[in-house]
Amino acid sequence: MSADEILLDAEERMEKAVEILKKSLSGIRTGRANPGLVDSLRVEVYGSPTPIKQIASVGAPEPTQIVIRPYDTTTIKDIEKAIIASDLGFNPSSDGRVVRINIPPLSTEVRRKMVARIKELAEEAKVSIRNVRRDANKAADAAEKDKTLSEDERDGAKEEVQELTKKFEAHVNEMAKTREAEVLED
Repeated sequence: MSADEILLDAEERMEKAVEILKKSLSGIRTGRANPGLVDSLRVEVYGSPTPIKQIASVGAPEPTQIVIRPYDTTTIKDIEKAIIASDLGFNPSSDGRVVRINIPPLSTEVRRKMVARIKELAEEAKVSIRNVRRDANKAADAAEKDKTLSEDERDGAKEEVQELTKKFEAHVNEMAKTREAEVLED
């Protein structure tokens, strides 16, 4: 493996770790309504669990309300059941055409728990990035052992992998800090 291949592989894998974090953070509740809060919801319709986005459009017309418009109005009861059964703690209401979810304000204790969860997710992402760094360094060592890289090239590759690691960890910290601020604001 050449130094460029090692770096490219490491960068792609680090980007994936950041993408996973971004998805996880979008599902964390803030004081505001966000369609991402129900993205992970699966609704039992037509005999199988289906992602909510495949059977309805989800929007947040107001800061404290999520509106779900099913493409097929016969699925409204199933959507309500899925929301109640989920661990989101929401109480849906429907008028026969749309399902509305009013987002209650977060208590201080809940906000602290959310911030702790954000820190956990950020740490998991950083661990993942560090694991990619470890793998890339092992690949560089193996390439040097196989005589496909010189010692200087190996050391250069390791330095570049370290720079990538710093860049992605800073990105993770920034994302976590932004999300924490959103959770803590009223």
